[in-house]
Amino acid sequence: MKGERRLRRGTDELRELVAGVPRAFACCAALARLPYDDQEAIRAAWETLTGRAPGPDFRLVPPVHCDHGLRLRVGAGVFVNHGCTLNDMGGIEIGDRTLIGPNVSLLTGGHPMPVAERHDGIVVAPIRVGADVWIGAGAIVLGGVTVGDGAVVAAGAVVTRDVPPATLVAGTPARAVRRLD
Repeated sequence: MKGERRLRRGTDELRELVAGVPRAFACCAALARLPYDDQEAIRAAWETLTGRAPGPDFRLVPPVHCDHGLRLRVGAGVFVNHGCTLNDMGGIEIGDRTLIGPNVSLLTGGHPMPVAERHDGIVVAPIRVGADVWIGAGAIVLGGVTVGDGAVVAAGAVVTRDVPPATLVAGTPARAVRRLD
């Protein structure tokens, strides 16, 4: 993965990240109990989860699942639909006016590929989603991926490589279908 870092078991960095998981899970549980029509409470709960206040035009349909929260950044006018998983230990940045469909997963962490190393820690790599992006229902974006401004990720796509700006990608693994200019 582009930008991948290995966090070995027993290191201070991994202990710090893992220590934040129960807090993030509790924040997500609190968010899940909020009705969609109470966006003020949702924005306050999001601020508790991420450590940053979202803009007044941020919209979220609970529930959302997150494993850290403090490494998650959203721009202005972002919409996150229900059932999304935002595993942000590697860092997630979501640009302005981006639309994230239901049950989308943005996954920045995983395990080392070699069997002998799989239980020795985790690997993380950031995800960057540009402005004016639409990620369709059930899509999965893996760590190390950048989705360019104005791109569309089709429903159910599995994105393992960078998506150029203003491009529609679809499939498993996702491939460019056409330019959107």
